[in-house]
Amino acid sequence: MRPILVAFGRALLSQLHIRMLLLTVLPFIVSVVVWAVALWLGLQPMIDWLHAYFAGSGGFAAAGSVLGWLGMDALRTVLVPLLAMWVLLPLMILTALVFVGTMAMPIIARHVGGRHYPTLEKKRGGSVLGSLWLASWAFLVFAVLWLLTLPLMLFPPLTFVVQPLLWGWLTYRVMAYDALAEHASTQEIKDILRMHRWPLLAIGATTGAMGAAPTLLWLGGALSVVFFPLLAAGAIWLYVLVFVFTGLWFQHYCMDALIAYRSHAQPVAAAPQIKDLN
Repeated sequence: MRPILVAFGRALLSQLHIRMLLLTVLPFIVSVVVWAVALWLGLQPMIDWLHAYFAGSGGFAAAGSVLGWLGMDALRTVLVPLLAMWVLLPLMILTALVFVGTMAMPIIARHVGGRHYPTLEKKRGGSVLGSLWLASWAFLVFAVLWLLTLPLMLFPPLTFVVQPLLWGWLTYRVMAYDALAEHASTQEIKDILRMHRWPLLAIGATTGAMGAAPTLLWLGGALSVVFFPLLAAGAIWLYVLVFVFTGLWFQHYCMDALIAYRSHAQPVAAAPQIKDLN
């Protein structure tokens, strides 16, 4: 637990650095542009399709009875937009994660490495292609599990446990690799990810719980047409900010883990042999 807390404190101080605050700007702008175009072209057709599907399959009656039983009758009028927002949420998470991973993580690695670990040898065992491949298959698994657990949104205690765990697994699989890519060798990356899987998952789950704030903002857009663009932009910026902080937390923890790994992996020098002079 102590290494996790130490890395958290260092990440918090690093996040307050002006360079790290400015680092959220570019991924935010790119994400907003991508999502502005995507929502302009695809949101209304998606809502229309969901509305037609619910109307034709009797989904409104079934959902209305469930919401009435839960005392949430007010959600009937925004049920379809809310579902559309919830289905689109993993895609928004992916864009923020990919943009932070490709644009921000190399800068984070150089910033943290140069300021706190200047003497640590760089073996460059990771690559951009490796990061993109890892992010792609990890997101596919995440998206499937996300869709399978959608019914849990009707039971808040369960969804507030499952969703952070899913976030934790996704960020752990993606950002831990990016944090080690510059300094660790390929074998060191594999070993550290295996040896520290549970602390890394704990870091990911904690930051996943922090992602509840932008999630609520994003879903809140379904309740307000007027404020939807502002709420959507705010949610995207918060996701980027959370991911940058997550990257800093993983970076500090993984650097300390790499130092510990190398210190234990140093071969013991062989004792000098004394020649027999007889």
